[in-house]
Amino acid sequence: MKKTKQDWAGHVAAIKAQGISTIDYAQQHALARSTLYHWQNKLRRAGAETSKPDKSTTPTQPSKFIALRMSEPQRLVPPTPTNCTLVLPSGMRLEMAGKRSMNPRLVT
Repeated sequence: MKKTKQDWAGHVAAIKAQGISTIDYAQQHALARSTLYHWQNKLRRAGAETSKPDKSTTPTQPSKFIALRMSEPQRLVPPTPTNCTLVLPSGMRLEMAGKRSMNPRLVT
């Protein structure tokens, strides 16, 4: 009797469930290793094709990133002593003044 796709899918699932090698499973069930490998690959490819999302029906999600434009810093006020300095790996330096010298409108 010829085995169907469902029969081979059952064998492939049993190999995974039992956690044994394909060679051992083939020997235990008197199956040709080459045929079993063929069906493993065929079913894996079929599963990969059906698990790929269809781009035409997949809703696009808005990006969680925003564009950031950088320009040279403009000094509107004379530099003041800082209470906190953050140096980024890129070499960019952020200096934050203490509460006394900050403009309250900028903080809120």
